Amino acid sequence: MSARPWPTAALFAVASLTLAPAVTAGATYSGRQTQLDVAIPRLEASVAIDGRLDEPAWNDAARLTGFSQYAPSDGRPAEDDTTVLVWYSPTAIFFGIRAQAAPGTVHATLADRDRIDADDNVQIYLGTFGDGRQAFLFAVNPLGVQADGALVETGAQSGHGFSGLSSGREAPDLSQDFVFESKGRLTDSGYEVEIGIPFKSLRYQARDPQDWNLHIIRVVQSTGHEDSWVPARRNAASFLAQAGRLRGLTDLRRGLVLDVSPVVTAKVDGAPAASGGWQYDASRPEFGGNVRWGVTSNLTLNGTVNPDFSQVESDAGQFQFDPREALYFPEKRPFFLDGLEQFTTPNNLIYTRRIVAPIAAAKLTGKISGTSVAYLAAVDDAGTSASGRDHPVFNVLRVQRDVGNGSKAAFVYTDRVDGANSNRVAAADARLTFGGIYALNLQAGLSRTVRPWGTATAPLWQATLGRSGRHYGFRYALRGVADDFRAEAGFISRPGIAGLNFTNQVTAYGAPGSLMERWTGDVVLDGTWQYQDFVHRRPSQDNKLHFNSNFTFRGGWQAGQSVLIETFGYDRALYADYALLKSGPNGDEILPFVGKSRLQNLDYVLSLDTPRLRGFSGSVFWIWGKDENFYEWASADILFLQLSAAWRPTERLRVDASYQVQSYDRRTDGSTVGRRAIPRVKVEYQMTRAIFVRMVSQYDAEQQDDLRDDSRTELPIVIRDPATGEYARALGFSRNSLRTDWLFSYQPTPGTVIFAGYGNTLADQNARDAAGRRRTADGFFFKISYLFRM
Repeated sequence: MSARPWPTAALFAVASLTLAPAVTAGATYSGRQTQLDVAIPRLEASVAIDGRLDEPAWNDAARLTGFSQYAPSDGRPAEDDTTVLVWYSPTAIFFGIRAQAAPGTVHATLADRDRIDADDNVQIYLGTFGDGRQAFLFAVNPLGVQADGALVETGAQSGHGFSGLSSGREAPDLSQDFVFESKGRLTDSGYEVEIGIPFKSLRYQARDPQDWNLHIIRVVQSTGHEDSWVPARRNAASFLAQAGRLRGLTDLRRGLVLDVSPVVTAKVDGAPAASGGWQYDASRPEFGGNVRWGVTSNLTLNGTVNPDFSQVESDAGQFQFDPREALYFPEKRPFFLDGLEQFTTPNNLIYTRRIVAPIAAAKLTGKISGTSVAYLAAVDDAGTSASGRDHPVFNVLRVQRDVGNGSKAAFVYTDRVDGANSNRVAAADARLTFGGIYALNLQAGLSRTVRPWGTATAPLWQATLGRSGRHYGFRYALRGVADDFRAEAGFISRPGIAGLNFTNQVTAYGAPGSLMERWTGDVVLDGTWQYQDFVHRRPSQDNKLHFNSNFTFRGGWQAGQSVLIETFGYDRALYADYALLKSGPNGDEILPFVGKSRLQNLDYVLSLDTPRLRGFSGSVFWIWGKDENFYEWASADILFLQLSAAWRPTERLRVDASYQVQSYDRRTDGSTVGRRAIPRVKVEYQMTRAIFVRMVSQYDAEQQDDLRDDSRTELPIVIRDPATGEYARALGFSRNSLRTDWLFSYQPTPGTVIFAGYGNTLADQNARDAAGRRRTADGFFFKISYLFRM
């Protein structure tokens, strides 16, 4: 057993070099000449991953050259030369990168894993199943610091909604961590990086020989450009389908793939004592473990018992713009992250954070004969049960079948059974690409929810048609979620609505070397209905007309502007417990709350993103104007401001700061009805590639005024308690809290970690006075795990 990525001596210590037949040693493949079928050499060779491409094997590697610009505009020759060398041994595949750059322009830091997005980097997308639909990602910065994950194309849109339609490749999921080696160094002409990826870390086809898809992207921070070995088009419906090919990989030897990771965790929680003072509750250490078994080259079984699902960093604070929509927090727990891309579904019908504190879980993922299969079973702790006695049981199944060239059909089934309560969801979906630039996404499903008082069955459906044209694109979407649709193993932010969206976008490109490199302008027309109103063809509740304009300038600067014209309709369900309090000589009287039928909004948006300049980079996102005040259902002057800054004074020190503020001022008298501000700072010092220390501090200040029937009767608002039926005044408050977390992390390879940390929370003790903040909670935690790779 060993925790090393692979036993180097056993794999590489062979004296001679032997090439597979019909392969030309040192052949060159130029992407600009569309030489995209690579006869990759198979060598019996010994190499040391040290960032120096001076071993004999690199002379016989295939040479990938002729990169083209991919972003912000495609089709032009890359400004900086890049050469990638590639070969494979019986047990691993190797990449050598030589990146040319002007002196002083390379951005490189000794970052933590997956934190290299602000550095120059090279991204390798390996499509080991050759299907043009999914790929593993292995990325490195100039020092060899790693980022890794997976990309499964779904057609999903990213961004904050004002940046237009996404073009180019979708964002990869960096949740997964793979065991591989990399080392890099800066040179007089740029940088060199050496990479070795063992076949033990990959899933691939069960055939011999086989072909793999390959994309290579180089990110150049000094210009803001992305270069691609394949002359890929941003206006294509699929990025992965445009990949080059590594031809004729044969006799791949993974050996036994068995990873065992025992885990020990301990924590001590502090809280105020009932008699005064402070007390700590030290629980016994918890023992658990994870197992990963490569059943075959294309099928992996994972299991865990009594897993540690503590997070080493708390979720960042989020604002809730619409109280009818739930907030989404991403999965961060290691067991669920491995193979997470196989569970991706439209509308988030699978959301593993619903499994709160599992006692045990197992999952099987892989791809067989063009069909991807992912199954997860888990038994949750009784404390997460509705009854508090039963152990909720989860079953999650996702099956995806390749159809034609770049299309797929899929099925998902989930259930959560908790004693007499249960929820089951079944849905089918498809992604169909045609014409090179068109994609049609379809989904239809049903949920069945059983409770002691009854059973409810309800549908969900969606259809989206998109065009990814170079100068003109569109996205038309229709979606509905019935009132009783529930996905207790998924995430539905707002059931009971239907929506129709039309987005049309035009794009213009600047001449080579010009200040403006790309401009996009789009018009968005969006309507939202209560589900029953849509079914019965009644008018929509909310209507939006957005005009967005976004610029990309030379050097990596980005700017955007938007005008938002909206109308929001009164939601009776949201204010069902609201009433008004009228005081008179005969006592208090409860009157019904009758909101205005429709509010008119007019908002403006500005955004700016800077490149890294002298170690600094930043962004601004600002919305202001007339918008709805959900506190009192009246128009308000709103402000939403999000500032972020990153400072890299040295290659080891990272400082990230952000400030968010959201406020609503009444238009009648200018008073503030609600305001929330969240400043957050994160400081990390990377002692070595494996060791860092981190401090995260977040302050959350929220205040709310006494609620009243603003712009109408001005009477005080009272809210009914559904449990007791009693009405109470909606009085103002002020809440302030400060959360600070400290962490020491040692992680030489994925699966081998030592975490030691401390966190505390300070909060005010008076609803009106923020001056009396006191410590309300703190705790110490420790975790150690070790990867045994057999």
